[in-house]
Amino acid sequence: MYKKPEILLDALHFCELVSAIIGILYIKKLINSYWKWFVFYLIYIVIYEFLGEKISTFYSNDLDLLFSYLTIPIEFLFFIWLFSLKSIRNKKMYLFFSTIYLFSFLPDLSINKGKYYFNSFNYIIGALILLYLVFLELKKQMINDDILLFKENKMFYITIGIILFYIGNLPFFGLYFLILKEPQIWNYYYIYFMISNCLMYLLFAASFIWGKPK
Repeated sequence: MYKKPEILLDALHFCELVSAIIGILYIKKLINSYWKWFVFYLIYIVIYEFLGEKISTFYSNDLDLLFSYLTIPIEFLFFIWLFSLKSIRNKKMYLFFSTIYLFSFLPDLSINKGKYYFNSFNYIIGALILLYLVFLELKKQMINDDILLFKENKMFYITIGIILFYIGNLPFFGLYFLILKEPQIWNYYYIYFMISNCLMYLLFAASFIWGKPK
């Protein structure tokens, strides 16, 4: 039997809202840097979640379409942009990984033939790209000794959040349809999925409070 504790969903919505509100409170300090787009990204996530709750009962298929082919790509493309272009500052890397990620939708589109649901293949590609970018980011921070000042390092909080959620859930979504056949394993991983999601947004909020934009 599959279980989705309602308290975890409420906690996730709360953490998303907290991160967006704190981002808005600090946006004046970020208005002259690219970090302002991080605030708008979080606002989009909150709006999507709010509207999703309202319309899912009546338009669940359309919501699945929006989630699979708009919201999820926005999430991955945003973090590819943040890590490769803004932090690592490699335009060619940004264009290359963005293109690879977008092309990862083609196999799903051809196989699914118009059936929209969360696709494991493009999640695997996106998560592997983030895994590589996280490795480069941590390497850069160690070389520059930025990691020693982690409390003031905005990218440190975001990197840990990405590791916990996107990379930590790679087995869950990468092998989703296999795990789905084992309800008990699915239930345990779902709990990790939700808790790691909450922690990621709390780390995002922490990046606004303690992190300093460069």
